[in-house]
Amino acid sequence: MKKLLVLMALMSASGACGWAQSAGSPGTPLAGTAKDGYDSARSLELYREGNARMLMNDFGQLARYHDADAQLGPPAAGEQRVVFFGDSITDIWKLDESFPGKHYINRGIGGQTTPQMLVRFRPDVIDLHPAVVLVLAGTNDIAGNTGEETLEQIEGDYATMAELAKAHGIHLVFASVMPINDYNQRALWFFLQRSPSKILALNEWLKKYCAENGLVYLDYFSALVDEHGMLKAELTADGLHPNAAGFAVMAPLAQAAIDKAGSRQ
Repeated sequence: MKKLLVLMALMSASGACGWAQSAGSPGTPLAGTAKDGYDSARSLELYREGNARMLMNDFGQLARYHDADAQLGPPAAGEQRVVFFGDSITDIWKLDESFPGKHYINRGIGGQTTPQMLVRFRPDVIDLHPAVVLVLAGTNDIAGNTGEETLEQIEGDYATMAELAKAHGIHLVFASVMPINDYNQRALWFFLQRSPSKILALNEWLKKYCAENGLVYLDYFSALVDEHGMLKAELTADGLHPNAAGFAVMAPLAQAAIDKAGSRQ
């Protein structure tokens, strides 16, 4: 029981679904086994168990940024306020280091899915009156963090965010779902929870939706993927989350997308 509680605490703190790390050969995918599949499914089960109280009492985790939102106040005159809105990939991103002098606002929460993000879209985006919101989501939906979802359900959540942003005069950037890899044991567990074919399909839909609705599509995927269709080994430690080198690749792409969105009337 004690071991189980420790594991759940670790996962709750990181927003992740796996915790082991073993040596692997970067660039060489590991073969999945029945045990790997069991471990992956069990780690997802533990994630849900460890976050049961939050999922029942504060599904959108509105408490996370409640005080920070209240203290922020309206944008200053001439300020192009930008909100980075997403899951753990956004949550761990040190925006002040990647965008010095910009004072961009981080509203990422580890482990979140698009249904959770919809719940907090008003307090963490609309009520902050940004000029631009950059949304990076989807990977945890594919993993099933808050339950099984079809691609159509995920796409519907994206569309609702876009419609809300448009109604409030906020320019929106949709970032692609990022690639993943299975180059070590921890990465393998993440990989087994996230279908590469679903990532590709969701990105195709996002690209088309943005083109049809006058939104900016931010293609992180193409910049981060290797010759195997995986997240480049040197850009991550766990196959899912970017390291400093990964964020260094992403930052100029994000800035270009923000500039493009902000210039639209």
